[in-house]
Amino acid sequence: MAVVTLSSASGSPGVTTTALGLALLWPRPVLLVEADPTGGSNLLAGYFRGTREYDAGLIELALTASDLGEALADVAQSLDDTTVSFVAGTRSHTQAGALRDLWEPLAHALGDLESTGQDVIVDAGRLGLHGSPQPLLDAADLALLVSGTTLPNLSALRSWAEAFQRPALDWHQSGIVLVGEGQPYNARDVAGAVSLPVIAALPDDPETAAVFSRGAQPPKRHESSPLIRGLNSAIASIHSTITRRRTELLEGARS
Repeated sequence: MAVVTLSSASGSPGVTTTALGLALLWPRPVLLVEADPTGGSNLLAGYFRGTREYDAGLIELALTASDLGEALADVAQSLDDTTVSFVAGTRSHTQAGALRDLWEPLAHALGDLESTGQDVIVDAGRLGLHGSPQPLLDAADLALLVSGTTLPNLSALRSWAEAFQRPALDWHQSGIVLVGEGQPYNARDVAGAVSLPVIAALPDDPETAAVFSRGAQPPKRHESSPLIRGLNSAIASIHSTITRRRTELLEGARS
């Protein structure tokens, strides 16, 4: 279907939790790429609680001299009993500079995965940091800013919204995912204050979020929890947003 990136304008609004949650519920095979330049794999340390060791990841991709598409298959690790695979991030923020020349060719390689029936979700971390994977954001079919709904969150969001704007006829799109809608502002408030569409709004559900962020045991009725319902709605909205734009552009090209 597409390449989707998630990043934040400030703090820790839940980019990694959202990215992993989306991946685990994604209806097609999906590759999750940990491209956060702050270093350390949140999947290995959080979701796997340190029980799974680093084997290979972005640094090995940066060092490869072979075809990047084949190298991706070699370094990607599977999440047991799912159709999710992932590429682990760097061990340390000091390695971020070594990835500078990787981002551009990696963006092309990730885009090519669609032809194999595999989608891509990228956890790009916080915007504006040294080593940020800007080419991945630029090449994504849909680049999403994940934000809380407090006034400081929205202030930071507004400062980055203009940079995220895409031309009207661009194949690529951008938008917002809200976490903790209504605390205190809702999607309508945010849409009125920021020049980006709100693609999805997720509830504040710490118990379920802990399953993704630190490998906690799933709570009772996990599959029907507010966050799971919100993530499923977000997936439907992401799919419809990308499909609608592609249809519009194809019809425009034919007319």
